[in-house]
Amino acid sequence: MAAQVYIYPSILNANFDDLENEIKKITPASDALHLDVMDNQFVPNFTFDIARAFEIINFTKLPVDAHLMICDPDSIAPKYAEQGTHSVTFHFEAANNVATTISNIRSNGAKVGLAIKPATSFQEIEEFMADIDMLLIMTVEPGFGGQSFMHDQMVKVRTAREHIGRMKKEKPLLQIDGGVSLVTIAEAALAGANCFVAGSAVYKSADPAKMVDQLRKLASENFVVKN
Repeated sequence: MAAQVYIYPSILNANFDDLENEIKKITPASDALHLDVMDNQFVPNFTFDIARAFEIINFTKLPVDAHLMICDPDSIAPKYAEQGTHSVTFHFEAANNVATTISNIRSNGAKVGLAIKPATSFQEIEEFMADIDMLLIMTVEPGFGGQSFMHDQMVKVRTAREHIGRMKKEKPLLQIDGGVSLVTIAEAALAGANCFVAGSAVYKSADPAKMVDQLRKLASENFVVKN
């Protein structure tokens, strides 16, 4: 049985000087807006400070999926939840207390995502799977848009999907981020991902909304519930 897939365009490759119009381009076709927040410490790049991030969260009509590539998510991530962010994803590698941060995000009204870098194994975060709404497996090194898709991460995606298939309660989304395109999305969906962040593929296309539709079609054709 085919199942629903989700496309979350990232504005990392959008025109930051005209974000309102850039976001409007993809709003009718998208499930959520993926907001990459980088602090030039956890990753070697900077995108938005917290004030600008909150402005974007407040003016977009799409639900916002905030991906915090920052130091100290323990104290900062709950603030995004308080602001009305739909889902707040923080990095396992940056948190001092993963369980507490998960609890603090959820208690402030947002869904919880946990992200892992390519070098982090699924086994390191397996204990938290029942407590989160989404697992984000990075398919590039976080920090820059436009990188090549890391095919070797599909082993991790398959492992995560097998674990999710055995879960008895509500099953988290399995998201990938990095190098998602018309060339790679089918492979990721076949491996078990059902939520896809796409930046360069969307905003470097002539018609961003049409590209979202094309990505969704390919993912839907290749993601099948096996449980």
